[in-house]
Amino acid sequence: MSLKDEIDRWTTRGRGPLLAALVALIAALPAIFSLPPTDRDESRFAEASAQMLESGDFTVIMFQDTPRFKKPVGIYWLQAASAELFHARRAIWAYRIPSILGAMLAAAACAWGAAAALRPWQATMAGAVLGSTAVLSTEAMIATTDAALCGSITLAMAALARLYLADKGGAPAGRWTRALFWLGLAASVLLKGPIGPMVVALSVLALCVWDRKAAWLKTLGWRWGLILFGIVVLPWALAITVATDGGFWGMAVGGDLAPKLFGGQEGHGAPPGYFLILAPVLLFPAGLIAPAAAVLAWRERAQPFVRFALCWLLPSWLVFELVPTKLPHYTLPTFGAIAWLIGAALAQPIGPRARFLGMLATGGVAIGIAVFAAVVAGLFGDAWSWVWVAVCGGFFLAAGAAGVIFLARKRAATAIGAACGLALVAHAAFIGGLFPTLAPIWLSQRVAGAVDAARGAQALPPGPVGVAGYGEPSLVFALGTATDLSDTPDAAADAIEQGRPAVVEQADDAGFHQTIAAAGANAKMLGEVKGLDYSTGAAQVLRVYAPASPAPHPAGPP
Repeated sequence: MSLKDEIDRWTTRGRGPLLAALVALIAALPAIFSLPPTDRDESRFAEASAQMLESGDFTVIMFQDTPRFKKPVGIYWLQAASAELFHARRAIWAYRIPSILGAMLAAAACAWGAAAALRPWQATMAGAVLGSTAVLSTEAMIATTDAALCGSITLAMAALARLYLADKGGAPAGRWTRALFWLGLAASVLLKGPIGPMVVALSVLALCVWDRKAAWLKTLGWRWGLILFGIVVLPWALAITVATDGGFWGMAVGGDLAPKLFGGQEGHGAPPGYFLILAPVLLFPAGLIAPAAAVLAWRERAQPFVRFALCWLLPSWLVFELVPTKLPHYTLPTFGAIAWLIGAALAQPIGPRARFLGMLATGGVAIGIAVFAAVVAGLFGDAWSWVWVAVCGGFFLAAGAAGVIFLARKRAATAIGAACGLALVAHAAFIGGLFPTLAPIWLSQRVAGAVDAARGAQALPPGPVGVAGYGEPSLVFALGTATDLSDTPDAAADAIEQGRPAVVEQADDAGFHQTIAAAGANAKMLGEVKGLDYSTGAAQVLRVYAPASPAPHPAGPP
């Protein structure tokens, strides 16, 4: 019995999706405990979820006193539930658990959907490839919505594919498959609004146009499916409409969605082609087989499974390329289709051009990431950083080399398996090992550490911290919801005048001292933190102050 036959035997009866989910877990787990809270989205999500637990309001989403009406409530509920379950309301790792589960769901659903048309080992490999891609494993490490969104959309698309293939003579798809489609679609709406329905609708439309028939859509179970969809989505949608008098929808559409459609929101604009150019990095190490998958997609486009994958991938990818606002993870909901095509390509002979392009892309990305690791260690690291550079750089280079060598020997399955396995270690060491040692970029964590140390030594009084000149959400998550942020010295000065601690950026230091002196107060500096605010690219010097004895009044005229 060949190795592939042995894998086929072992991955039957549902083991393939479980193995793919395990790969996604291994890819993300090491970093969730070691990586500090990141700015800005992760800390905003985690803080808003923490505030739900503090306030008991699970309908209206708030960041401090500001409504956060950009995304639906799904990810906040999941994060709040995780933090409460683990009794860890101010531990960032607890808010990352839903992202890991989302990545695991994406990998498992990818393998399950592929199993309707591919051999078990190919389907398992497709799920494992998705779980080990650089972009999904990175999103699985941080407390944002995108890994969970990828999981829900991949589940919906895998179920939809099974229903489509059943209509084309494939294995029967029953009521549970229909239920999973509607549940996945509903979950995607609660996570990120229109993205899931957009991917599904574009895929269905493309299939109907290509096939010139739409009779298979009758098999989706529309009557009870729409009821199930409504049961999941409508309660919160109605509650938030009433609670905000419709304000949530105006802000979500007019303040968040529309600016992304018509301009580069928050400086994240890029021209069409951005995602295509970035694809070898986002897919790493799966880019090794991506050229061969493209060749197979063209040659086998008449096959229902390949056709479905193309209709899943191309229309949505095109929309993401045309939308002016771009972030690297935007195309993640289409990566399941790429993984399917890669899984299918592993059973086909790969031509010399496809092998060359795959080897070039993967080897080049491996070298590029290793060099980048050395550069950031040189700029921001310490002695331990170079140890992690050696580990992650070595494994990245090994992943690239193994993929290149085995693919050159026409052993595609071994190439992608070895590259993915080595890349898992490399990526974990890169994000979970190297990045936490780059102390200058973790300003909020270091400021919070200085505040905690001062409080432990009883050098700081209790009470919310007033902050001047530094407003990153990670500091709010670290110090608590009541943290008073301001662009001017006022919040810090008020804190000192009221007997509370303050944090002041050096650009506001003179104004801070002038303000408290005018009020007859004084402050003593307990610590100083220097570093880089990577969200803005600005160097920062943050000083921690405690109230001191009142400033002496100026003497009167003789």
